[in-house]
Amino acid sequence: MTTEPLWLFADQLGPHVHSTDEHRDREVVLVESTRVLHRKRFHRQKLHLVLSGMRHLAAELGDRATYLRTETYREALERVGRPVVVHEPTSHAALAFVERLQKEGLVAEILPTPTFALPRAEFTEWAGDRTAFRMEDFYRSQRRRFDVLMEGGEPVGGKWNLDHENREPPPRGEKTLGIVAPWQPPEDEIDEQVRADLDALDLPTVGRDGPRWFAVTADEARRALAHFVSHRLPHFGPHEDAMLQDDWPMAHSLLSVPLNLGLLHPLDVAREAESAFHAGDVALASAEGFVRQVLGWREYMWHLYWHFGPDYLGRNELRAHTPLPDWWVGLDADTVTAACLRSALEGVRDRGWTHHIPRLMLLGNHALQRGYQPRALSDWFRESFVDGFEWVMPTNVIGMSQHADGGLLATKPYASGGAYINRMSDHCGHCAFDPRKRLGDDACPFTAGYWAWVHRHREMLAANNRTARAVASMRRLTDLDAVLEQESAREAF
Repeated sequence: MTTEPLWLFADQLGPHVHSTDEHRDREVVLVESTRVLHRKRFHRQKLHLVLSGMRHLAAELGDRATYLRTETYREALERVGRPVVVHEPTSHAALAFVERLQKEGLVAEILPTPTFALPRAEFTEWAGDRTAFRMEDFYRSQRRRFDVLMEGGEPVGGKWNLDHENREPPPRGEKTLGIVAPWQPPEDEIDEQVRADLDALDLPTVGRDGPRWFAVTADEARRALAHFVSHRLPHFGPHEDAMLQDDWPMAHSLLSVPLNLGLLHPLDVAREAESAFHAGDVALASAEGFVRQVLGWREYMWHLYWHFGPDYLGRNELRAHTPLPDWWVGLDADTVTAACLRSALEGVRDRGWTHHIPRLMLLGNHALQRGYQPRALSDWFRESFVDGFEWVMPTNVIGMSQHADGGLLATKPYASGGAYINRMSDHCGHCAFDPRKRLGDDACPFTAGYWAWVHRHREMLAANNRTARAVASMRRLTDLDAVLEQESAREAF
């Protein structure tokens, strides 16, 4: 009996994808498409991670792997010479492409994706006829469905969500959390060759090359997970939302890349955190907060990407049309004065990564206030972040960060002035701008920008009971006209 080869995309690299009982004896096809590499202006380190992951897997599989470097995927599949099977890819465009290949006879079968915990059909059943979505509802259903941090049908500790315990500002007077650093994988000759090949291809990349911080093999991913659970998860919860200039990873896991490359299964990751809690090694707030990220938010974003459909990326309910500035697109952090925004852009430039608070409350908050075009912003996050894949960014950016879907995903926009940044970081103490000031040469662009944004969207905000107070406060500002004039002319941040 002929067994069709299994074609893997670059985000399907884990053993739960290619080495299950169903696939154990299949030939595995991996393809480097030069057209795909040239298609967008990706971060240099993102391309390195993707190519390194595919090449490492080919080396591990040995004779099982057929590794093809061609201009297009179609050319590669024609060279295989027989139809392949493939797991459902992780974007609308890729799925449509695979379906066309199936009609042409190059793909024999499209299998369900094995890289997420909840099947898409079960999410569709959960979603039903909902017109608005709350992550908390989905998260609770996930905990029940997979029996994670549950006891007798109820959440361990009696509460579903301990987020209120995970909002501590950074330790006063400390430059770092003072905890064990993240596990960093050693580079090898495959990484060296990837780096040389990327140099030779002369691709239109952004960001700097640099040492590899993220796991790209299943073994590396397991090591990174074990190291995080043992050394960093105990410190994760309290300062989950805090920022320190000299501590870019804080207590975060750095597992988004191996998760999004399909090297780790999210349920396995959640179980490790749960086991550490039951062993008494991790406080419930830290374990629950991490599980909420992996089994709650990440799965939620995946399913809503499919549920909302491809047109969601075009949503722009706040009518934001400002093009992304060149300094933003080019990650030119050195031209930025605001210490917090400069630090966030430096993180993207130097590593292709920042944790979720700089993404949401610095980069996203700035873009929201300045009215950057949401689709262009989503594309920028996808291309500039090493963990930014097609399915990841639309709901995170269009919905959560920019409120461009009009509240379909989030109940309020995530906008704030400098006071929040001052409370949750150490950036403001050495910044040329003063977070308390909204007018003048040293007025914080986040503080002043916030009031200009509130004024611009005052009708929408006044109609939302979660944001109506901001409009009332704005109307009491005696210098509002001067602030609006100042911010309309602002060119430097």
